[in-house]
Amino acid sequence: MEIKASKGTRDILPPEVEDWQLVEETSRRIFALYGFREIRTPIFESTDLFVKSTGSDTDIVTKEMYTFTDRAGRSVTLRPEGTPGVVRAALEAGLLRRLEAERFYYIGPMFRYERPQKGRYRQFSQIGVELLGSAHPAADAEVMEMALALFSSLGIGDARLQINSVGHAECRATYRVALREALVPHRDRLCPDCQRRLDVNPLRILDCKVPGCAALKEKAPSILDHLCDDCRTHMSRVQEALRALDVPFTINPRLVRGLDYYTRTTFEVASGGLGAQNALCGGGRYDDLVASMGGPPTPAFGFAIGADRLVMLLGAVVEGQRARPACPSPADVYIVHLGQAGFDEAFRAARALRSRGVATLFDPESRDLKKQMSRASACGARYTIIIGDSEIERRAYALKRMSDGIQKDVAAGQWDEITREVTHGGQQRVGA
Repeated sequence: MEIKASKGTRDILPPEVEDWQLVEETSRRIFALYGFREIRTPIFESTDLFVKSTGSDTDIVTKEMYTFTDRAGRSVTLRPEGTPGVVRAALEAGLLRRLEAERFYYIGPMFRYERPQKGRYRQFSQIGVELLGSAHPAADAEVMEMALALFSSLGIGDARLQINSVGHAECRATYRVALREALVPHRDRLCPDCQRRLDVNPLRILDCKVPGCAALKEKAPSILDHLCDDCRTHMSRVQEALRALDVPFTINPRLVRGLDYYTRTTFEVASGGLGAQNALCGGGRYDDLVASMGGPPTPAFGFAIGADRLVMLLGAVVEGQRARPACPSPADVYIVHLGQAGFDEAFRAARALRSRGVATLFDPESRDLKKQMSRASACGARYTIIIGDSEIERRAYALKRMSDGIQKDVAAGQWDEITREVTHGGQQRVGA
């Protein structure tokens, strides 16, 4: 019987893994510049956590969650998103009673039972940030600017920011009435899901991607016309803060998020390189979520990036701009060995160099000099060290710089001297 990966999952193999590492390392670097620290929460949580926070009538809860009963009879769910777990962890650790805002980011797998398509899987990875404890409009702008800074650092130049406000509970209650009145005459033109949403929560219709529903929502009233004075002022100040940061944006009054906990600012960053499903990340403000989970009133703002789609886009961005190495990773040194004595010496040399932080490749198979040198070149090695019978006899290795072909002898066993020679004028890839 042939066993394959489950539907909606996939293996991530070299060299694509290197793109993932680049995205994750760049995310950590950018987020640290803004004072965010990494948090890691469990992959599964109590089902009640997601029902209560995400919304009992959302598609995620009603259709997409991987929920099961454990051996003790408790209902648990593989996390479909990151925010509820981060808030739960912060509450459980007592972090939200401090005066200063807490800044977290997370990177990890999420799970939703939905139709697999390009860049969308049932096990997918999210990169998310949560700023807990600030209601200031500048916090909204700063976090959105950070998302754009990440995309810019990855070379994605066409990332476009759209913003909106969904107001607070009272604003939305007024708007729901107006939206329902506008759409009821067109009920028969809505998809079955949106016909149900029309009665339960018509705002969800604005997030529907079915063509017929998407066309109808363009005729719907704007939520911006139903904001209270405080929410309207917040929206204006967010725009002022974005302009102060020189962040271009457009206002999309139809932009809502598919989760119940959002309040006021919502946003999305899209890229033309992803086609019709062009969203790179989305998020917004969720000032009521912490209190709804039993914590103190805590304003909050965050976003999540679909890492699978980001890596897919990154691959298109770098295509033709950098060659993928044939080896797992480039090396500082490739050791070429000839003969049994050369093999034994090269084996010890590789260990000695690696212990000093020098990225070293060594092929234990017996191959001729030409094939080993070709392999070293294909792997992007900066230097080769040749060790054969003659080198062992005169206790000197042949060290060759691959960029210009200059070759010199270096004393055998003088590892510190060899390390200095190899790393001089370059940067070690592996920390000592």
